[in-house]
Amino acid sequence: MARTALVSGASGLIGRELVRVLRAEGWEVKRLVRGQAFAPDAVGWIPHYGMDPGTIEGMDAVIHLAGERVFGIWTKEKKQAIHESRVVGTAALSQAIAHCKQKPRVFVCASAVGYYGDRGSEVLTEDSPPGRGFLADSCVEWERAADPARAAGIRTVHLRLGVVLAKRGGALHTMLPAFKLGIAGPLGSGKQYFPWITLRDAVGAVRFAIDREDVAGPMNTVAPHAVTNREYTKTLAKVLRRPAVLRVPAFILKMLPGRMAQEAILASARVAPKRLLDAGYQFQDSELESALRAVLAK
Repeated sequence: MARTALVSGASGLIGRELVRVLRAEGWEVKRLVRGQAFAPDAVGWIPHYGMDPGTIEGMDAVIHLAGERVFGIWTKEKKQAIHESRVVGTAALSQAIAHCKQKPRVFVCASAVGYYGDRGSEVLTEDSPPGRGFLADSCVEWERAADPARAAGIRTVHLRLGVVLAKRGGALHTMLPAFKLGIAGPLGSGKQYFPWITLRDAVGAVRFAIDREDVAGPMNTVAPHAVTNREYTKTLAKVLRRPAVLRVPAFILKMLPGRMAQEAILASARVAPKRLLDAGYQFQDSELESALRAVLAK
């Protein structure tokens, strides 16, 4: 009998690839979509109104990846959407899971390295305390929203994701035009650490979290080789064979409303994937240059 999974955020960068991989492995996958569902493989929901536990009955795994994009102008409305799309959605799913008669074996819920805030060159593991600021506070509440599932005895994993590198979608896709034109460069001082992971390792980490019964709690989902923004910029320019010397001063970035630049672009988080490595996960892409070459290969 095929294993079953419910995936939110299935139209997103990680979600699309995860659904493809699970189905290729023989899983029966249902996509959790906002509003009314029209496709036979979709289940509709409105997070603010909660969720019927019957929708989740019999699922082996629930993977919650949905959430408003962090990057963009942080207006009051944008910050509210970032916060609520994560906290409210996670709480609704968690409550429904907790009230299932036949509960899923595992609840895998996205989180982010924004949990740690701006920490300079400090090496950050899953045991490090949270940082300060809007993103850090949102991540703390995001993870806490899964408490009902955890209290009901369901193994719960929080993927503290770094920047996911993919050719089609995500931050790298957004950066490529400027780099290809030779008009890119370090952001601010360039000394801030840039936690990254390739799409195939992000999906691999989700699969690892689903299958490994000994993995629970926060899991830093980043590559093991930490780089600074300056190193990332230099390496991407090298792979593309283009110059990247036009540094963007920090004061210009700080002019963006809502402190998005300070918390999402200029903040430094030297995050280490300790739990993944200790549990024996084998990264497909651990070094940045070879990872970028693989991602950008035709």
